[in-house]
Amino acid sequence: MTFNRHRGLTEQAADAAADQACRMLRLPTIRGQFRELAETAARDQMSYRGFLAELLMAECDDRARWRSERRIKAAAFPRDKSLRQFDFEANPNIDPAVIHTLATCEWVKKSMPLCLIGDSGTGKSHLLIALGTEAAMAGFRVRYTLATKLVNELVEAADEKQLNKTIARYGRVDLLCIDELGYMELDRRGAELLFQVLTEREEKNSVAIASNESFGGWTKTFTDPRLCAAIVDRLTFGGNIIQTVTESYRLASTRARAAKQDAIG
Repeated sequence: MTFNRHRGLTEQAADAAADQACRMLRLPTIRGQFRELAETAARDQMSYRGFLAELLMAECDDRARWRSERRIKAAAFPRDKSLRQFDFEANPNIDPAVIHTLATCEWVKKSMPLCLIGDSGTGKSHLLIALGTEAAMAGFRVRYTLATKLVNELVEAADEKQLNKTIARYGRVDLLCIDELGYMELDRRGAELLFQVLTEREEKNSVAIASNESFGGWTKTFTDPRLCAAIVDRLTFGGNIIQTVTESYRLASTRARAAKQDAIG
């Protein structure tokens, strides 16, 4: 299809031509904002170049936002968590400067691991999801999973002769976030399959884990000491370790609310 170009188009005809062109070129933001931006440009006596730049930047901004939203959705986070929501005052063991440095995602770019270690309710999962979200917004491919879910998926894939395909799929993402590592004991087969995923990603793509057990307690999860040591090595070599060990601030918050209600009552 070709357009017949005419000088002196009426505004109505120009709007119709612009709308049709945007449909053909798949420029939904420009199509939606063209009239408003055109009126602003006329009112502000903007140059043709300035008006064109405004249109193109609006389209680029929306496309960047859509891509970011798609990456966050693909990561399969169980809930929305951001660093803005994190209460650093409730957990003085966590250095805000360190977390905000991690939020730059330089460690993901360098394929470094991250370990968040601490008791339940101390913010590990919040930070894992929030930092994973920051990575997705920065353009990295991210995947979140529970440790037990990942192991179960690997066992099923092995039984169905799809293990290599599944490991390769987890190996392609730039950041793999594994939550609740250490909550349940893994049999030797499950631990070995998890080790294969970590080995596939070693020094090529980042892994971030959250665990309620210190490394010394991982022998309860990985019952083979040598395999346990190898997994710890994969997850800590050259990486960042954040310890959130403190009283659960979820529990502290619940106690504070109960105390407040008692005082009122």
